[in-house]
Amino acid sequence: MSSELVSDCGNCFGLCCVALAFARSADFAADKAAGEPCGHLGGDDRCGIHDGLRGRGYRGCTVYDCLGAGQKLSQITFGGSDWRGAADGGRAMFALLPVVRQLHELLRYLGEVVALPAARPVHAAAADAAERISALSLGDADSLLALDVAAERAAVNGILLRGSALARAGLHGRDRRGADLVGSRLRGANLRGADLRGAYLIAADLRGADLRLADLIGADLRDADLRGADLEGALFLTPPQLTAARGDSTTRLPSSFARPSHWT
Repeated sequence: MSSELVSDCGNCFGLCCVALAFARSADFAADKAAGEPCGHLGGDDRCGIHDGLRGRGYRGCTVYDCLGAGQKLSQITFGGSDWRGAADGGRAMFALLPVVRQLHELLRYLGEVVALPAARPVHAAAADAAERISALSLGDADSLLALDVAAERAAVNGILLRGSALARAGLHGRDRRGADLVGSRLRGANLRGADLRGAYLIAADLRGADLRLADLIGADLRDADLRGADLEGALFLTPPQLTAARGDSTTRLPSSFARPSHWT
């Protein structure tokens, strides 16, 4: 995976700590409006409680990942100019964080399709789409603000669907796209090659489940129990999905993924 799709807080102006809103809940210890700096954000653009976010009631912060959008906006789109000195108070920068993050998410998915040997029939289309999306992500602020991200996602979706189908061909995986599986008892379930796109797996018991080559794009894995589950080769899995779930040392992950620190 390209390094540009990995968050680099050292080259970002703490954008997620300002741009995003959150409400007091089990995930956040306080309310914060969009565009309002978090009280724990220091003048050096670092989180003052980063190493203890979960213990301080900010579990939601540990789940968020800008996928590299923060540093691209900070260093490329706005040329290293901090939001603090911007004429608009940083409003354009904050508005663009979710835009560029979605473009980076598409780049991550397209890169995965290109890397799938079984998806060779759509490799060229995926590579062309990735080149176009990458160029869009490097546009200036005005062009990014005017971008129809939903249309771009729709244009890429067909390639992702085809790539997924090719990778899962012959496995006869279950079709549970968008299924409500909240709290479901799926311990030891054979979900290899399953279509779990957009499935609600919140707090599902997936201990020991076989999720190899399952399509997990957009699946909600908050508090899902993945202890002992096998996710090697799972399709379109993202770090935030894993961080939102529960797992342990027996959870098998794709080689490119780091085990979330709180799992230990």
